[in-house]
This record gives sequence, C-alpha cells and structure tokens, in this order.
Amino acid sequence: MKKVETKNAPAAIGPYSQAIVVDNLIFTSGQIPIIPETGEIAGNTVEEQAEQVMKNLSAVLKEAGSSLEKSIKTTCYLDNMEDFSAFNKIYEKYFSGKPARSCVAVKELPKKVLCEVEVIATICE
Repeated sequence: MKKVETKNAPAAIGPYSQAIVVDNLIFTSGQIPIIPETGEIAGNTVEEQAEQVMKNLSAVLKEAGSSLEKSIKTTCYLDNMEDFSAFNKIYEKYFSGKPARSCVAVKELPKKVLCEVEVIATICE
C-alpha cells in the first residue's frame, strides 16, 4: 500500500490519508469543499461546494497517477437530498464516464459542508 499526499488538496483533518493506492487502484478519502490554500470552505451553495470537491478529488487522483476519467465508483454524501439535482449538474461535468455511484443524504457532514465525495479509480497507464 502507498499513501497519497498532495498540498493541492486539503490535508486530512483526522487520522487518515488523502488516498491509498493498492496495486492499480486508488481509494480516495472523502473530499469536502475546503480550499487548500486558505483552509476555508468554498461558497455557500451546493454547486459552489461541489466544484471545489471535484477540484480536490482531481488533485488527489493526479498525485496518485490517475484522474476523474479513470473513476470506477463514487460515493456522494449530501447534507440535503433537495440538493440532488443541483449537485448532479456539477457532478456530470466532471464524471462524464459515468462511473458506478451511490448518493445518500446524511444527517451532517464535517465542518457542516453541503457535500462530500469519495472515489475508487484505476491508475493511468
């Protein structure tokens, strides 16, 4: 196993890695909409926050030698399922390959953000 760490995505806010590579797969931790340079939450809407989440995921995947296009499975967490349609508009811009996905509403997310996404992807060859 290889731990992945990049300064282009938020540092872990707990005892975990940004991602782990096993063989030719990368498993990311959930990314929330923290702006890596400032530590602040990006925006107040699910659209603004989803955009930052995708940037953070992209940075972690790139560091591991992968990309969003190589995603196999995503798990998406929403603070409110009423944001599902708005979230999907941002999600589909980044995951054009349509990986398998689960999307659930949860009671609360870290730092009271509106969305979080984790990815399983293959390593680019």
